[in-house]
Amino acid sequence: MRAQPRKEHLLDIAFELFNQHGYHATGIDLILERSKVSKATMYKHFRSKDELVMAVLMRRHEQVLQQIHSSLNIASTTDKQPVLAIFDMLFNWFQSDDFYGCNFIKAAGEFLNQHQIHQFSAAHKQEVRDIIFQHIEQNDSSLKAQQADAISLLVNGAIVNAQLSGTATPAMDAKNIAKLILQS
Repeated sequence: MRAQPRKEHLLDIAFELFNQHGYHATGIDLILERSKVSKATMYKHFRSKDELVMAVLMRRHEQVLQQIHSSLNIASTTDKQPVLAIFDMLFNWFQSDDFYGCNFIKAAGEFLNQHQIHQFSAAHKQEVRDIIFQHIEQNDSSLKAQQADAISLLVNGAIVNAQLSGTATPAMDAKNIAKLILQS
């Protein structure tokens, strides 16, 4: 079934505004004003603002996972340590005009631990960590888990540092540290 254009438009506008202003600071009225969609149309597609936030995050989750899989699959054909390609992907993202930090880190910070948006954000980060784990070339599963945890921490730290500094260098700094971790 083909996606409905107004629903997709609402998701695009909400994503942009949530990135620029945050989830709680972005009101429904602003989303409606920017999208030029009526309140009735919005509530036809999303019963609440939380449902809209979840839809935006779910769409972003799929985009991020696709980008990670694509980067790692390409790197696995040429690199000895394909998991390091994730930092090249981050470097490119940090330099883009649409880098406002991580939607999931921001959402986890704005919503309480027991809230479904916080829980979804945590699950997203866990899934990224699991993908990292799958792409580490290591026979010792305990060491592999430790390396995946450390690299996941570096990914998230690089994202936060890039947002704070306004530069892309945290991606390459994190990549260099990840190389050392993978040598252990």
